[in-house]
Amino acid sequence: MMKNIAWIFGVLFLATGFLGFVPEATPKGLLFGLFEVDGIHNVIHLSTGAIAIIAALYTESASRTFFQAVGVIYGVVAILGFLAAPNPLMGMVHLNSADNFLHLGVSAVAIYLGFIAKERVSRVYEITDRDHKERNAA
Repeated sequence: MMKNIAWIFGVLFLATGFLGFVPEATPKGLLFGLFEVDGIHNVIHLSTGAIAIIAALYTESASRTFFQAVGVIYGVVAILGFLAAPNPLMGMVHLNSADNFLHLGVSAVAIYLGFIAKERVSRVYEITDRDHKERNAA
């Protein structure tokens, strides 16, 4: 399950990164007219997407670790973005309030997937595996 969600994250981040370089999708430097982007911001999205897909190619554990890292990193980026506004983050990455709230949302979802959902998913797999073994033993 985590691998599939990592694939979805990867595709979304890659699409966002590529669209950030398309002038028609970024009028006045705003992706979809809302999110402030620049070259560095786009490369970060492309990198995040590529790492998500690499994690999805490996194991559930790798995907879970990806979500843990993204949850923490994007949470820090959101907080720093709010503190740095309206200046570029670390003097390099242009962000606006929409970016900061989106990063906060991405962080919340990733933290849930990386730290909380694993317990629920593990229990479902454990029950399914036990039921499967019981049916095969009968």
